[in-house]
This record gives sequence, structure tokens and C-alpha cells, in this order.
Amino acid sequence: MATLTVRLPDDKHMRLKALAKRKHISINKLMEELSTQAIAEFDAETRFRVMAAKGDVAKGLAILDKLDSSFSS
Repeated sequence: MATLTVRLPDDKHMRLKALAKRKHISINKLMEELSTQAIAEFDAETRFRVMAAKGDVAKGLAILDKLDSSFSS
């Protein structure tokens, strides 16, 4: 397991400590959870961009038009 030192403004550090305390976890566990969430979001965006690059623009726009019409009825 790696060790990482992060420099944060004091106020942000205090807010993270309060958040960890409220969740009944350590700051270390909180940072692990936050980093896992950030990585998951990055991976989802990457997958979406890859799929979008392979997609058919006309078909995608037709689907969006169909969705628009279903909400306006």
C-alpha cells in the first residue's frame, strides 16, 4: 500500500475531519472512498466517450427527438 501526502488549506482539512467524524470513519478511509468515487466517475466518462465516438450521430439524435416528443405530450 502506498502513502500519499496531500497539502490542504486548514479550513478544508477541518471540514474533511468533520465529515469523516459524522460518517464514523477515519480521514484515511474517507479519502479512500472519495478517490474511489472520483476514479469511478472518470472510468464512466471514459467509457461513455469511447461509446460515443463509435456511435451513429443520426441515430442518437433520433433517439433524443423521440425522448423530447414523449415529454412534451
